[in-house]
Amino acid sequence: MSESAPAPRLPGQAALASLGYATPVADPADASPHSFPDGGGWRTEIPSVEGPEALHTVLAEAARLDVPVHRISQGSGVWMLTDAEITEMVDACGAAGVELCLFTGPRGSWDIGASTRTASGGGGLRARGHGAVAGCVEDALRATALGVRCLLVADEGVLWVLHRLREQGTLPADTTFKVSALIGPVNPASVAVHEGLGADSVNIPSDLTLEHLTEIRRVTRVPLDFYLEAPDDLGGYVRMYDAAELIRRGAPIYLKFGLSKAPGIYPFGAHLRDVTLNSARERVRRGRLALDLLARLGADGGMSPLGSRLPGPLTRFTGTTRTTGTTAEVSPAERS
Repeated sequence: MSESAPAPRLPGQAALASLGYATPVADPADASPHSFPDGGGWRTEIPSVEGPEALHTVLAEAARLDVPVHRISQGSGVWMLTDAEITEMVDACGAAGVELCLFTGPRGSWDIGASTRTASGGGGLRARGHGAVAGCVEDALRATALGVRCLLVADEGVLWVLHRLREQGTLPADTTFKVSALIGPVNPASVAVHEGLGADSVNIPSDLTLEHLTEIRRVTRVPLDFYLEAPDDLGGYVRMYDAAELIRRGAPIYLKFGLSKAPGIYPFGAHLRDVTLNSARERVRRGRLALDLLARLGADGGMSPLGSRLPGPLTRFTGTTRTTGTTAEVSPAERS
């Protein structure tokens, strides 16, 4: 948005002011100083797109409703798709100019370990043992060989291993890693740690406050992923009226169009086909609602061009400064 463009309108601003309930003026110091390398402040993502049929459904509905889509992500995992299905998804996303992100490997909720089913949640959704890490690596190798260039990760150790494989050239240099909402960090230090471990975007929980986003942006520029509407197993929060402020404080940020009050579909199979396709359509519709709201408030400017996907230079735990594919390796002392 140009400097001469009018400031976005706040929801109900004039009507509330007429009654003496004026909205406090936003502090310019809260605005994020960062953006994507293309200059945009925000991108869009449709999550939980489980296979080729759901992907084609999303692309068709996005075209019908004129919803721009930068990234499509899947939650069941690479291991739940055949080579032919992955190839079909890669080709369809390539033709549409949309990034495809697939989940890696087994994780805690499907493992034989019982700790995730206890009140404490145990180790959460992380990869238990060497075998689970190996499964994630195998998924990454297979998916990238088939043309996938974005991988979802739910374990810090797996993230570090995949980043090192990317550094040494075993994984393509332009592969990006997205930290799952299942382990989303909740404070500035932990977000910065995930960046250092190799994350190219980090899904933070949707119950973080706007002030929390400002705190995060004071220490890291790694792109954030944020559910405007979260699935019930992630809290079911609906933050649509915060969208403009999420962009202002959290840029660069992916606005994720999730869906509450929807049945779980992981791991996906044909027995869940109807609910998966119906929920895929509704996620796109939720995106249209969010974009319409931003437009009404005059806050829809500054979106990244469609087809853009790279995160820009990020800080890694290497102690050296060099460019490897999509990111620059920077020592902690050079962060500021």
